[in-house]
Amino acid sequence: MERHKKEIMTVASKQFDLFVGGAIQPPADGKYYDVINPSTEEVFAKVADCGCADIDQAVAAARKAFDAGVWSGMSIAERGIYLKKIASLIRKNAKELAELETLGVGKTSKHATLIDIPSAAETFEYFSSIDEEFLKSENKVTAPVKSLTAHEPRGVVASISAWNYPLIFFAWKVAPALIMGNTVVLKPAPVGSAAILRLAEIIQESGLPNGVLNVVTTTHNDVAGHLVAHRDVDMVSFTGGTSTGTKVMEAAAQTTKKVILELGGKSPAIVFADVDQEVALGGILSSIFINQGQMCTACSRLFVEESIYESFVRELVKRTRALTIGDATQATTEFGPLASVLHRDRVLNMVNEAVAGGTKVLCGGKVPEGFPKGAFIEPTILEADSKSTIAQEEVFGPVLCVFKFQSEEEVVKEANDTQYGLAASIWTKDLDKANRVAKKIEAGTVWVNTYGNFNNEVGVGGFKRSGFGRELGVEGLLEYTQSKHICIDQTPGGRPLEASWF
Repeated sequence: MERHKKEIMTVASKQFDLFVGGAIQPPADGKYYDVINPSTEEVFAKVADCGCADIDQAVAAARKAFDAGVWSGMSIAERGIYLKKIASLIRKNAKELAELETLGVGKTSKHATLIDIPSAAETFEYFSSIDEEFLKSENKVTAPVKSLTAHEPRGVVASISAWNYPLIFFAWKVAPALIMGNTVVLKPAPVGSAAILRLAEIIQESGLPNGVLNVVTTTHNDVAGHLVAHRDVDMVSFTGGTSTGTKVMEAAAQTTKKVILELGGKSPAIVFADVDQEVALGGILSSIFINQGQMCTACSRLFVEESIYESFVRELVKRTRALTIGDATQATTEFGPLASVLHRDRVLNMVNEAVAGGTKVLCGGKVPEGFPKGAFIEPTILEADSKSTIAQEEVFGPVLCVFKFQSEEEVVKEANDTQYGLAASIWTKDLDKANRVAKKIEAGTVWVNTYGNFNNEVGVGGFKRSGFGRELGVEGLLEYTQSKHICIDQTPGGRPLEASWF
């Protein structure tokens, strides 16, 4: 496996504060936490570590902005002007934002530059031009009434995002919520928060009305829980781990507020013998090793038809060993560190426990040589029992479990044998077979002969313990609204039965 080490980029440490009520401000108690570059284990920034008082202030700012109607009273087209400005500002500051993501979570420079920043800008741009007509519809009813369904904003939305795609998740949560007329309090994960707080500073240039968007950061679970349970928060949109999602549901239940949950995954990839192997090999590598496997949709379980299993897996291992590991800031790095040493150690522990239980390591599974510092782990491929912990639990790292199968019926059963249902990919030249299998897979997204296509026009979400609700697309937009039925009597003469019942 190639190793790549060059002189590490040095960035002056910077302090990032909260964004509340349209202003950048320090936390009330003056506390900050260190943000560590996972490539070097060096502190590169300090981020505000807010308390409950800061949460109360942010929610109050969002509540005031919503209740005043300044934002919700605008048309979608008027709100869209601000979203277009935000998209433009993301592009204008792309280099700095990409660098902050790379330093914050170990995302390779190539990934941050070519995927995350453009995607975030495109999401704001796409939702800036939504047609307002779909928000109102006339219902066909037999009674002599005019029946209308209107979709109105929910109010104050608490958005809690994961660390693996900081800026993309920022866009996924903020753009649809804002365009629908809601106000937002966003709490990103502590890791990766520097890029989001810098974007909040940049967004000030858009002229967005005060309080419409607020960004708070904290390392304290009880403070995050205070945001979720807050009585002035009308809805919670959460992306993160399944166990944390359960706690979010419990906290939100205190005030019976709506919750969207996009949680963990253990997605299957199914490779049939008739596949274009060159295409499938590249697709499988991307589906588990992009972003160092830190993806909720990562295809961490690979099922290969028995007749090609040996040759396919042998070539997959060869290509995996050839990936260039290195500092995430270097342009030639293909595979960077995990987001933190703590997370790296968790992944290593899961691999070591699996090996102790009889799982076979085909490649990887340890810290690469020549990297005494940083959250590095080799991309790993394992032959495991499909019922084992490593094959059933989300690792959230670059660990692929491989299995062989003989029949279509068998592989569908095995692919669905998990508590999760977020995504899947199917690789075959036979599109009839692909469609047949796709219909039987229990997952919110099924890719055929590709992986990772997320489009702003299409909803994203899970089945089973991968959560519920949708982000993006019309489905995602409607999540941020509440429907209202307006019924207008049109009885000839204006005397409906109800008016003369008594």
